[in-house]
Amino acid sequence: MLISGFVLYAQKERKFVREGNQMYELGLKDTAKLDTISFGKAEVAYRRALEIKPEDHQWQFNLADALYKQKKADESAKEFENIAEKTELPIDKAKAFHNMGNSYLVQKKLDESIATYKKALRIAPNDKETKYNLAYAMKMKKEDEKKKQQNKDKDKDKNKDKDKDKDKNKDQNKDQNKDQNKDQNKQNKDQNKDQQKDQQQQQPPPKISKQNAEQMLQALENDEKQTQEKVKKFQALKAEKRNVDKNW
Repeated sequence: MLISGFVLYAQKERKFVREGNQMYELGLKDTAKLDTISFGKAEVAYRRALEIKPEDHQWQFNLADALYKQKKADESAKEFENIAEKTELPIDKAKAFHNMGNSYLVQKKLDESIATYKKALRIAPNDKETKYNLAYAMKMKKEDEKKKQQNKDKDKDKNKDKDKDKDKNKDQNKDQNKDQNKDQNKQNKDQNKDQQKDQQQQQPPPKISKQNAEQMLQALENDEKQTQEKVKKFQALKAEKRNVDKNW
C-alpha cells in the first residue's frame, strides 16, 4: 500500500510537470506576442508539482522561468535567489545567478543585475552569455549615469537662468522704484514749495510793538515838518525876489 501510494503520488507530480511543460512550450510557439495565458497555466502546474516535491530544483527553475515569461520579474528574481541559496551544484547555482541577473535587468535594477552576473561568472568564468549580459548591463548603467548628469546640468542651467531673470527683475524693480521715488520726491518738493509760497502770500504782515509804532509816527511827523519848513522858506524867497524886481 505504501509503495502504491508513493507511485500514485509520483505519477501526479509527473502529470503536473508534463502539463506545465506543455503549457510553457505552447507559450513559446507564438513569437509575435507574449502568450501570458499559457505561461500562467504552466505556473499553476509547476506549483502543484512543487507541492508534492518542494525541493526539486528543476521544477523550481521551471516555475521561475514561467514567472519571468509573464513579466513577473520581481517574483522570478526571488525564486532564482532561493535556488542559488539552496542548490549545491555549481552549474545550477551559476545558472540561477544568471537568470536572477536577467530578472533584475528587465526591471532596470542595474546595480543588482551587475552584481548578480559577477556572482555567476565567479562560478562559471567562461560563460559567454553571462559575460555579454554583464557588459550590456554595465553599458546601460554608463548611459543612465550620463543621462542623469545631462539632466542635472540642464536643471542647473535652468536654475541659473531663473536666478539671472530674478536678478534682472530685481534690478528693474529697483530702478523703477528709484524713478518713482525720484518723481515722488520732486512732486513733494514742488508741493512744499507751492505751499510755502501760498503760506507766504496768506501770511499777515508782521506785528510791531507800540513803541516801534510811535517811533515810526514821530519820524514821519518830523519829516513832514521839515518838508513844510522847506516849502515855506522857498515861498518866502520867491516873494522877496518878486518885490525886488518891482522896485527896479
